[in-house]
Amino acid sequence: MTLPPTPRFDVVVVGGGIVGLATAHAVARTGRSVAVVEREPRLANHQTGNNSNVIHSGLYYAPGGLKARLAVAGCAETVAFCREHDLPHEVTGKLVVATEPEELPRMAELARRGVANGVEAHELDQAGMRVHEPHVRGIAALHVPSTGICDYRLVAEKIGELVQKEGGEIHLGVTVARLVRRASDVVVRTDGGDLLATQVVACAGLRCDELATASGADPGIRIVPFRGEYTGFRPPADQLVRGLIYPVPDPAFPFLGVHATRGVDGSVHAGPNAVLALAREGYSWGTIRPKELLATLTYPGMVRLARTHWRYGIGEMVRSLSTRQMVKQIQRMLPDVRAEHLEPAGAGVRAQAVRRDGSLVDDFLFVEQPPVAGGRGGAGSVLHVLNAPSPAATAALPIGREILERLTGERIAPLGAA
Repeated sequence: MTLPPTPRFDVVVVGGGIVGLATAHAVARTGRSVAVVEREPRLANHQTGNNSNVIHSGLYYAPGGLKARLAVAGCAETVAFCREHDLPHEVTGKLVVATEPEELPRMAELARRGVANGVEAHELDQAGMRVHEPHVRGIAALHVPSTGICDYRLVAEKIGELVQKEGGEIHLGVTVARLVRRASDVVVRTDGGDLLATQVVACAGLRCDELATASGADPGIRIVPFRGEYTGFRPPADQLVRGLIYPVPDPAFPFLGVHATRGVDGSVHAGPNAVLALAREGYSWGTIRPKELLATLTYPGMVRLARTHWRYGIGEMVRSLSTRQMVKQIQRMLPDVRAEHLEPAGAGVRAQAVRRDGSLVDDFLFVEQPPVAGGRGGAGSVLHVLNAPSPAATAALPIGREILERLTGERIAPLGAA
């Protein structure tokens, strides 16, 4: 009996989150054959489908970095994409609120970064901030008009539809074990059989470092999962927030702090916090995988991170376990919120890359495995996406084009560009 040939593609993308899908769509637009392989039974099941759904402006990020460049472009493109495909979205603007005098220099630095990144931001006094958010407490604020909201799961699913419309394939419920580079291609080993690809992009999110290591790459980082829990506002507290209200972030962390968001469905939530998850997919305190937790706790980078920031970590745990403490955090900006107004509203898990020295990777991180000896024109190469938390959802469409250019040297125009 003759066995059927192994499926072959120009590019295989591992991971069906929004970054993997945007990459696949960029590839498909060039006429190349592409397949997305996703281990979950649906797309956008982890970081993409469990975040704040904020369309970030690009205000926060270090000028010249990938986050700054790609988030600024992605902000406008995400809005345009939602508009073109009739997906729910709104450009609400947001306030970044200073509640204490020591936060004012950090707010001034944000304003400077905004100018450097080409993001419009206006400094407001107390009266000015209350024009936008009448119930907010603070001493000063930045108003960022380009920030918005959408539903990233719907955006990702629409991109998936476009990938298939362009001739690409999406394989759900298929787990990739490792990637084997050869002189002219890459063997994608899965639990459903092999696939062959001229090139591979691994966007494996919470498992990206494991896949890189299994495939012979040195990722240089370990993914540490941080659970971000959301707290919903019951009526009448849901009327205290018009759009988006953020604190001035602590520059020592990539997390933006507990913020209040009105979603596209009209619901209001605060969050996320940042609690060490007890499993890679640890969406609750009850989800514990001892082997994964032990690997996290004994990783030298995690040990060094904990030594430096243990007070911050304990504070996050206390606020996770105590509604009273969470209320106090929210009341710094919204003093009219009470404990009886709050209810659990789900959680997400952030795949944060941590180096062995304990530093957090604060930009997107790509690691390329070049072709083995004898490979030509990039054939047999693998690109690993090893750090793509927020604002990766906002920046996904430009990230996809960035990855395409790194793979092939080919540039394509943004969607909708003339």
